[in-house]
Amino acid sequence: MKGSAAGFLVFLRGVATLLVTLAGLLFATFIIGRVMPIDPVIAVVGDKASAETYAQAREEMGLDRPLWVQFGRYIEGIVQGDLGQSSSSGQPVIEDIARAFPATLELSVLAIIIGICVGLPLGVYAAHRRNTWFDHTARVLSLFGYSTPVFWLGLIALLIFYAQLGWTGGPGRIGTAYRYTVQEWSGLMLVDTLRSGDWHAFRSAFSHIILPALLLGYFSLAYIARMTRNFMIEELNKEYVTMARIKGASETRVLWHHAFPNALVPVVTVIALSFGHLLEGAVLTETVFAWPGLGLYITKSLFSADMPAVLGGTLVVGICFVLLNKLTDVIYPLLDPRTRNR
Repeated sequence: MKGSAAGFLVFLRGVATLLVTLAGLLFATFIIGRVMPIDPVIAVVGDKASAETYAQAREEMGLDRPLWVQFGRYIEGIVQGDLGQSSSSGQPVIEDIARAFPATLELSVLAIIIGICVGLPLGVYAAHRRNTWFDHTARVLSLFGYSTPVFWLGLIALLIFYAQLGWTGGPGRIGTAYRYTVQEWSGLMLVDTLRSGDWHAFRSAFSHIILPALLLGYFSLAYIARMTRNFMIEELNKEYVTMARIKGASETRVLWHHAFPNALVPVVTVIALSFGHLLEGAVLTETVFAWPGLGLYITKSLFSADMPAVLGGTLVVGICFVLLNKLTDVIYPLLDPRTRNR
């Protein structure tokens, strides 16, 4: 009974923290929209509009009201799922984001899978073979992947694997021949082509996504491998690992059964942050590969001074970050019972 009450208090504290964080995020995006040196009225009516047209548009957009009234209307609109009207597309921002976000999500999920599948073992074995050629090679690869501009890598990869070798598809999500033949169901091109049973379209979609996913995955695995190596070195120097070796446990068992589960808790945070950065930081990759995702949408909106679209996209990315952080809070107690009821 006492444990249930403590668990309920932890749950309430988590919900309160989530609500406060979201409120802060909404306030931050609202303030950003007001301090940006871009006039949203000019973006709608144009710089050649008359003073009467400008004043009428400003009144209709509610920008003549006090700031606290504008903030209240902003919150009210978001609660109702209204992020405003895009001046670029003429469509509600929420509908534009609903079309663009699945493309970014599909690319980011594939990239983080690559990052986890390669980065975790690389970091574990680099820690196990510390200061050997394997460790030095892994560190150089990680440093190169983490410090090299992704747009430069993207251009070089397109030049080599698409233009020269023809191994992968080019810019876009799918070949031109299949662009209008795939029935959209989930917005995830791989899923939709699989669902339609068109294997040629699936192969085209896969050939287009694999190159940007590998590049983003390389950036992600570099960070995951480097941090995993550090956490594993810390665990491998502890007494319980020495005791396991004295008892005759194999090195494989020491690494994956004893040390890795204890290093996994901070690694989960690293993976969550890395995934959040993929959602946010895919802007350059989407631009290079003409990938019609959220990053490209925000970039185009920013260049056309479409502030409702920029703020809507920023808000969605921020919410993803907040939810990923809360998800890691949920996973912690499953991995480490000591964190329960904290």
